[in-house]
Amino acid sequence: MGASLALPAAAQFRVEISGIGDTQVPVALGPFYGENFSKVPLSEVIRTDLERSGLFRIVEAPPGLDERRPLPPSDGPVAGADALLAGSVSRLADGTYDVRFRLWDAVRRQPLIDGKLPPPVLEGELRLAAHRIADVVFEKLTGQRGVFATRIAYVTRSGRRHVLRVADADGAGDSPLLTSDQPIISPAWAPNGRELAYVSFEDEKAVVWSQELISGKRERVANFRGSNSAPAWSPDGNEFALTLSRDAVAQVYLLSRRPGSVPRRLTTSASIDTEPTFAPDGRTLYFVSDRGGGPQIYRMALAGGNPERVTFEGSYNISPAISPDGRLLAYITRQGGAFKLCLLDLTRGVVTQLSDTSDDESPSFAPNGRLILFATRMQGRDVLMTTTIDGRIKNRLVTSGLDMLEPAWGPYRS
Repeated sequence: MGASLALPAAAQFRVEISGIGDTQVPVALGPFYGENFSKVPLSEVIRTDLERSGLFRIVEAPPGLDERRPLPPSDGPVAGADALLAGSVSRLADGTYDVRFRLWDAVRRQPLIDGKLPPPVLEGELRLAAHRIADVVFEKLTGQRGVFATRIAYVTRSGRRHVLRVADADGAGDSPLLTSDQPIISPAWAPNGRELAYVSFEDEKAVVWSQELISGKRERVANFRGSNSAPAWSPDGNEFALTLSRDAVAQVYLLSRRPGSVPRRLTTSASIDTEPTFAPDGRTLYFVSDRGGGPQIYRMALAGGNPERVTFEGSYNISPAISPDGRLLAYITRQGGAFKLCLLDLTRGVVTQLSDTSDDESPSFAPNGRLILFATRMQGRDVLMTTTIDGRIKNRLVTSGLDMLEPAWGPYRS
C-alpha cells in the first residue's frame, strides 16, 4: 500500500488550558441568543479561543443579554469586565444562518463593534464563524490580528497508518488529506495557504511532494538520487529550500517551482546541513549543521557569504522556526536526555525555555507570532500543544487513541 487521498473524518478534539498570564483583560461573555438551536455553541468556541491566547479572562455576562439591546444605564462596569460580548444566531428559511454580535466597552458602556458575518453562513461553517468573531474581538482589544480562524497541519499515527490532516487552529473540524502505511513527515504550508509540501516515504525513500488542499492534486517536488527532505517555502511561494543528499552528504539546496528546474546548492560543507527555514524577508536562511561538532543553528544570506552560528547555549540545538517579524527563533534543545522548546530573542540574545515537557519537537509560529505550536509526549502519547511566547499559557489539543506529530501552523486564510 502506498498513499491514498480519501479517508473518513477523524478525531474529536478538546482543548485543555493551563497557566495564568501576568495581565489578562476581563471580558464578559454569555450564551449567544439562539445558539441552543444550532449545532455549534458559538459562545463556547469564542470563550476557548480568547482564553487560550493568554490575554483574556472570561467572566459571565448578565443573563438574557444579546446584541439587539442597549446596556442598561449604570455608573459602574458590567459584570466586573472591561469589555462585553453578546450575539445571536438564527436559522433562515434556506437553511443558512444569520450570525450577529456586538462588543461593548463595559466601563464606558459604549459599543465598540456592531458586527454581522457576511451571509450566507452555512451550518458547516458555524465553528469558523465563531473563530472569526473571536479574531475580530482580539484585534479590537489588542490592536493585533487574531489567529483563531487559521488552520494547522499535522500527522496522526496509529500502528502503521499515517494520516496527514488539516484542522482548525484549535484542532477541531479536522480533515484528512493523505493516508499511507509509510511515514509522512515535515508538512510545510505554502504562503497562500492553498498547498502543503511534505515528505512521504511511499516510494521507499524520502521524496518531497506538494498537494493542493481543495483538489487533492499532488506532485513530486524533489525526487533526486538519495534522500529528499525538510521542505520550506520561500515567502513568495516561488522556491523551496530543502535538504538533498544527491552529492553524498546532506546539504541545503534551493529549488525553483518552475518545471525542470535544477536545484542550486547553498551550503558546501563536509558535515550534515539540514532543516532550512526562510527568514520573513526571503533573503536569509536558517538551518541546522553539525559542522562545529554538534548540531547548532546557523544563518546565511542567500546572496552568498559564510554562514554564522546563531545558537550557543547547549551542545545540541535543532528545528529552527522564525517568528513572522523575524525577531524570535524557536528551536529544540537537548538538556541531558530531555528535549525542550526554547525561544531566542535574536536582537537581545536572550534564551527562554518555554516548555515543562521533555520530548518536544517541531515548533511552528502562529501567523501573528504570539503562539507557538509544537509536538511533545505526555502520558505515553504523542500530543500537540500551543504555548504563548512567554511560556505562561499552554494548551493541549486532546484526542483519543491517536499519536499526533509533525505540526505546522498555516498562514491567514486568503
